[in-house]
Amino acid sequence: RGESVADTAKVISRYLDGLVIRTFGQDILDEWASHATIPVINGLTDLHHPCQALADLLTIQECTGQLQGVKVAYIGDGNNVAHSLIEAAVCMGMSISLACPLGYAPQQAIVDAARGGVGAGTVECVTDPMIAVKDADFIYTDVWTSMGFEGEQETRTTVFSGYQVNAALVAAAKPTALVMHCLPAHRGEEIAADVVDGPQSIVLDQAENRLHVQKAILVHLLGDS
Repeated sequence: RGESVADTAKVISRYLDGLVIRTFGQDILDEWASHATIPVINGLTDLHHPCQALADLLTIQECTGQLQGVKVAYIGDGNNVAHSLIEAAVCMGMSISLACPLGYAPQQAIVDAARGGVGAGTVECVTDPMIAVKDADFIYTDVWTSMGFEGEQETRTTVFSGYQVNAALVAAAKPTALVMHCLPAHRGEEIAADVVDGPQSIVLDQAENRLHVQKAILVHLLGDS
């Protein structure tokens, strides 16, 4: 009925111990967080997907026993998932190489902030997937058309046609490389069916770890409440 976000956030803060917001605009989440007096968790916005990135780090840690020095190749759209993965990877001393078509790279401000932060990791952005996956321990992809860009699907399908994670691309990485996708996957588009369902795929481990990471976030934020 027209209540302001400020009023609603303050009232909701009287009802709850924490709030998860999954929306499009980052500015919407920021406004809620600025007025709420309880923890506000970013469940996903157009700019960031931190819960996914934390689950990704847990999955990588489980597979390698470490994070520092691990190389991740991200293939596809420089979207919210890519942004949070850049921030998390560099912070933890990892190397991340992103292959994106011209015009679809991660926001430069995100890349610059990661490079100028406290982490010892590195980030590079290229246009050739083969360059990105060289010596990669993990190959990561996401959908070509994210939430809010459905009207661009036909164009994106054409632009990203050379960015599919398939057997040939996986073979160009380390022999032990593992394949990641935050799901849901569009088989035959950003990832080949035999790859996402193959022996090097750890996408189900990623999906499971979303549950464990969300529990850890709640314990961290609300454990003493």
